[in-house]
Amino acid sequence: MEARASSKYLRGSAQKARLVVDMIRGKNVNEALAVLTYANKRAARGIEKCVRSAIANATEAAEKANVAVDPDELWVKACFVDMGPHKNRRRVRPAPQGRAYREQRHFHHVTVLLSTDEREATAKKNGRGAKSAKAGKPATKATAKGSKKSGGAGEVAKAATKRASKKSAKPAAEKSSGGGANESAE
Repeated sequence: MEARASSKYLRGSAQKARLVVDMIRGKNVNEALAVLTYANKRAARGIEKCVRSAIANATEAAEKANVAVDPDELWVKACFVDMGPHKNRRRVRPAPQGRAYREQRHFHHVTVLLSTDEREATAKKNGRGAKSAKAGKPATKATAKGSKKSGGAGEVAKAATKRASKKSAKPAAEKSSGGGANESAE
């Protein structure tokens, strides 16, 4: 089940609001609300209201469909910020070399999409662990770093030691031959 909420014409620039939205994307709703509550950003207040509205929309939609949805099982599936209009004011602020710039007031729109926790169910179907599915990473580090063979991280370590032994063998061979080209001429 998915629920959506959007807040429009919030004050502040979209770029600054995206910093806050990036902190909560992909997290559980309770974690997201905790992050927003203690975030030291102006945009966090408006985004928190939007998340709470999405939670209310999810519970309302669940009641209409006669489905039991626990708000603690919701997670932030998608969250994005769009740029709103600029309000050019007639006030001016001083600029270099005697110029004057008009003040601009920035606005942004926030959209939050919540979903029930279906990530674990899809992860079990794919044969991955729940933690790796949440982060969107492979189940183990060996599969991420390993070669196409089944060796995994062991193959990477063997290749590294091989390279190191080749580098150390070259100087010893040159020392034993002496001068190289001069000896073959004699």
